[in-house]
Amino acid sequence: MKYWMITLMVAFTYSYTHAQSGLWGLVTDSSGQALIGANVYLDNTFRGAITDIKGMYLIKGIPDGKYIVNASYIGFETSSSEIEFSGDARHDFQLSETSVMAEEVMIVATRAGRNSPVAHTNVSKEEINERNMGQDIPYLLNLTPSMVTSSDAGTGIGYTSFRIRGTDMNRINVTVNGIPLNDSESHGVWWINMPDFAASVDNLQIQRGVGTSTNGGAAFGASMNIQTFTMNPDPYGEYNAAYGSFNTWKNSLSLGTGMINNRFTLDARLSVIKSDGYIDRAFSDLKSFFISGAWYSERSILKLNVFSGKEQTYQSWWGVPSVRLKNDMEGMMRYEEHWLYTPEQTAHMISSDSRTYNYYTYENETDNYQQDHYQALYSRELGRRLTFNGALHYTNGRGYFEGYRNDENLQDYKISDVISGSDTISTSDLITRKWLDNDFYGFTWSFNYKYKKIEAYLGGGWNKYDGGHYGEVIWARFAGESEINHEWYRNTGKKRDWNTFLKLNYRVSGHLSLFGDLQYRSIEHYIKGIDDDLRDVSQLRVYQFVNPKLGATYEISSNQRVAASISVGNREPNRTILVDADPARPVPTYETLIDYELSYRLNLFRAIFDANMYYMDYDNQLVLTGEINDVGAAIMNNVKDSYRAGVELVMGLYPIEKLRWDLNLTLSRNIVRNYTDYVDDWDTGEQIVTELGERKLSFSPAAVAGSKLSYEPLKGLNLAVLSKFVGRQYIDNTQDETRLLDPYFVNDLQIQYRLNPGFMEEITFNLLLNNIFNEIYETNAWVYKYRLGGNEYKQDGYFPQAGFNFMAGVILKF
Repeated sequence: MKYWMITLMVAFTYSYTHAQSGLWGLVTDSSGQALIGANVYLDNTFRGAITDIKGMYLIKGIPDGKYIVNASYIGFETSSSEIEFSGDARHDFQLSETSVMAEEVMIVATRAGRNSPVAHTNVSKEEINERNMGQDIPYLLNLTPSMVTSSDAGTGIGYTSFRIRGTDMNRINVTVNGIPLNDSESHGVWWINMPDFAASVDNLQIQRGVGTSTNGGAAFGASMNIQTFTMNPDPYGEYNAAYGSFNTWKNSLSLGTGMINNRFTLDARLSVIKSDGYIDRAFSDLKSFFISGAWYSERSILKLNVFSGKEQTYQSWWGVPSVRLKNDMEGMMRYEEHWLYTPEQTAHMISSDSRTYNYYTYENETDNYQQDHYQALYSRELGRRLTFNGALHYTNGRGYFEGYRNDENLQDYKISDVISGSDTISTSDLITRKWLDNDFYGFTWSFNYKYKKIEAYLGGGWNKYDGGHYGEVIWARFAGESEINHEWYRNTGKKRDWNTFLKLNYRVSGHLSLFGDLQYRSIEHYIKGIDDDLRDVSQLRVYQFVNPKLGATYEISSNQRVAASISVGNREPNRTILVDADPARPVPTYETLIDYELSYRLNLFRAIFDANMYYMDYDNQLVLTGEINDVGAAIMNNVKDSYRAGVELVMGLYPIEKLRWDLNLTLSRNIVRNYTDYVDDWDTGEQIVTELGERKLSFSPAAVAGSKLSYEPLKGLNLAVLSKFVGRQYIDNTQDETRLLDPYFVNDLQIQYRLNPGFMEEITFNLLLNNIFNEIYETNAWVYKYRLGGNEYKQDGYFPQAGFNFMAGVILKF
């Protein structure tokens, strides 16, 4: 797979080399002052340029013909012109200032610019909406470079996640309008709490590696910066409906007032998504809304956002044992013989389908959660060169997951033994609810300064998290003297996180730009109380980090550039790592990453080629042991020395006007040095320690590739083949060949037809055929190893994905 992708990229790069010719000109404002850094580009090509310190641009390699050329600049109206090009030609632009302030200024401080030495991908609203038929954001971004996605229910709806360069979601910083989205304690992002959030996204940027400084948790391998609803000057309405396999439904209604009196807009969305899931009983019942009101003037923007998501999802996070996947009868019986399953649980596993088996059978084994977000965003132009951005935010989350527990020790739930005559009953079946109730609030700010050769950003944020964790027994077969909703544990987490950063872009000459970024971050995490295993987990952890970043970009010519950077990131352990830490080992400490990046870009007329090499050097990286706790979180330990090294190749092609091919390929080596493995010995009650030396990091495929080939045979009709290849992945760090995910190559077919009838603005019909070749594959797994009777065994869980399935939908715009 990886070899033919490389061959194609190299072949097309050479085949699209053109003779030198140029379109050039000057971009100014209405007073004739040069605009530095304006973007000039040709429609339906990959050719474009950025104006230099004199406001001049030059686009080379253009064949003769007619083109639409565009010029854009923040705070100014985009200008478009049709030109007839023959040899060298000059075309100047005079841009008019917008009547209202541009919203891009709200998020520019935490984003990488076009000439930034940071590896990044920008995704537009149109690209997101093309495939948005109810799946979560990870699946809509599946074809971006170095990304690997997974779904517990096997459909992309419900609990979903992604990794970038092998980095898991807990290490990927996500912001919405510059406001942190990651949970303060777990560091995770639970997309299930934000169903159909993609329908309210205007654009987003993914940065790979440490990236630029941002608000919230550490970007320890990647970051995602999301901007929601931006101004739509015209009133609109949109109804989006879809139906597909596994009884999946989506209904969404969006409405907007357009600009009222050239000052005010109001946008709203309401969505409902339901699916039975591919895995047995793994249903999802999801609801969400988004309301955004904004007030605009020539020099300021005030925006208020309120959005919420409510979900009920049947649990499927235990996965399918490998012995069930392989129809290994002897292995399934071992689960009963080794007291992993009861006889009833074993019989259920044996009688279930090998790929859709779900460990859970209790009818209300569900996750129930609601999360409400409130944002107040303000931007003010303090002069032609200086802009201020400020935001206040508050998030409330509350909910529980309910579970049936079989033959549990009553004393583990603070319930006294039950005396019945001469018998003492010390175990019982139980139904529990584990609750979360948390508040997250704070503010972010930035000053953006731009003058001639200098762009500077000074910003930061202060955030506070107050979280409650407690558990109730709502039913017990033998309840003793306990009351209804008997509480057996309660603890709190309080976390304060503040940061400040200074970024500087300096254009040394017409060819060379320098980048500097320095962030200071302070964290105080206080945990107090009793956890679900009745341990006192009280502790106070304080961290202070300094994260410097340096880089340079050199433009070899108008269509070639190279860039290099070195960045430092530090990340504190999350709550699960701290409270579940092995008492026999040192408390896990923070981890450090030094990220080295070197990139090259070539823009040809109908082709673009990017190559980015990276070396991510970790100190004390927290790595997976393969074991999980009772809520599905991985248990990790520090390893002193590890790294990720690779190359990312990205290519876009316009062979002919109606055909486009976007490809990307990541080849990498992901290594932990001097790895020590721990295995529980059930015979002795001790742990067996084995020094394994150098091993490959878990969940880090050596090859990841994505492809989108789209063709428009008729006006309004678009056909696209979407392909994803992921190489094999080990599910722990032992590099054991019996513990891995096999490689997979999945292809989808998307058919979209747009028409413009007279009675409404647009009707779009969508058909998405997923996994058209019915690939059998799994995307995630966990493993627990133990030794019994002198032999080593394992308990594991794999997450199968759906075979061939479909979604069909219609979008009505009016």
